[in-house]
Amino acid sequence: MSAITLDPYLFFTGNCKEAMEFYKEVFGGELKVMMNEGNPEMAGTVMHAYLSGGDATLMASDGTRKDPYETSFISLSLGGSDAERLTELFNKLADGGKVTSALKTESWGDTFGSLTDKFGVDWQVNISSR
Repeated sequence: MSAITLDPYLFFTGNCKEAMEFYKEVFGGELKVMMNEGNPEMAGTVMHAYLSGGDATLMASDGTRKDPYETSFISLSLGGSDAERLTELFNKLADGGKVTSALKTESWGDTFGSLTDKFGVDWQVNISSR
């Protein structure tokens, strides 16, 4: 097993704490939040948040970037064979968001759906038929 891990790190524009509390409700686990305290311009924003121990590990903060992202696009993908749990996660993430493709059996045999949650994060869910 490799000593390297890859964990999603999400950036928000002032609503990081709210978003991470939402993801804690969806995925469970423990949420640790460190607020910005030393910089008056960033007061009340999240310096670093870490959700672990549930169905997903996520890190996030309130970013300061003002320029639009030109070519970068990311969709987080959840997968597995637990159809009941993955369907539940899909529905929770969709609450207040927009389903772009409803969960349905696709040509490759798996059940797949995609959505953008209420915080603008794109998600894909693939329920394996094998």
